[in-house]
Amino acid sequence: MRIALDMMGGDFAPRECCLGVEEFLRLYQDCHLVLIGNRQAIENGLADSSLPVTIVHTESVIDMHEHPTKAMREKQDSSMVVGFHLLAKGEVDAFVSAGNTGVMLVGAAHIIKPIEGILRPTIPTLVPKISNTYGLMLDVGINADCKPEHLNQFASLGALYVKEILGIENPRVALLNIGEEETKGNILAQATYPLLKANPNINFIGNVEGRDVFADKYDVLVCDGFTGNIVLKLAESLYDVIKVQRNIQDEFLDRFNHQIYGGVPVLGVNKPVVIGHGISDAKSFVGMMEVARKMIMTKMLSHVEGLL
Repeated sequence: MRIALDMMGGDFAPRECCLGVEEFLRLYQDCHLVLIGNRQAIENGLADSSLPVTIVHTESVIDMHEHPTKAMREKQDSSMVVGFHLLAKGEVDAFVSAGNTGVMLVGAAHIIKPIEGILRPTIPTLVPKISNTYGLMLDVGINADCKPEHLNQFASLGALYVKEILGIENPRVALLNIGEEETKGNILAQATYPLLKANPNINFIGNVEGRDVFADKYDVLVCDGFTGNIVLKLAESLYDVIKVQRNIQDEFLDRFNHQIYGGVPVLGVNKPVVIGHGISDAKSFVGMMEVARKMIMTKMLSHVEGLL
């Protein structure tokens, strides 16, 4: 399988990208990596010149704070745009980047395009639970305003991802709400509940409250991107305050470190696209490529049509 990696994306690129490439290829001999970026910088960063990689040289780099559509239009020879076009043409099987998140989302939606029948692509995040496992929460930012049918599709996509990638059979799907009762919540939550309840593709267990986000009550937690992003950023800030600023050591808090799971996929588009955090290190890049590899191996996206 061929995985394309944006070698210029992220705060510590290409150094950490190169270290991640070397570690990933030590672990997995069934992959060929297509490294996209400045050839000289990539070759200087790789200690082993015999690795199974192909370098695709690009001149431009899209910075983290550039406007997505403007940057893509003006920097066609950038590592991110070239990566998307390689994926769209079928020259690679997946594309991974820790670069500008807006560009990754626009590229996934407009170059790779949503799977037919998908109303909106979505991005999830892994949520550490006190049971030493992880749950999946979606959406976490790409869809701030949602309709009930959007959340219903997010539930199906999340359940499929958890089953295929995390290996949890018949995952428990819950709706994030302000109460457990079916009638609780705002208009969106109240209208979404019956759709989830009637969805034959998921194991819907009802509502879950904010106090249970880290409890082992669900495997997939569904919400609109506005709510999900607030929960995500709150968790990140608590990790920063307790772990980094207060220097309190705790095994549970350690699992909030994004380096553990690397990156997240854009669910609902035609081919595997994996987005990493801007401060990704070598371990994070290994995790991103592992997600891409597993999506390819399980042929997860080919199973989406059966959910629609």
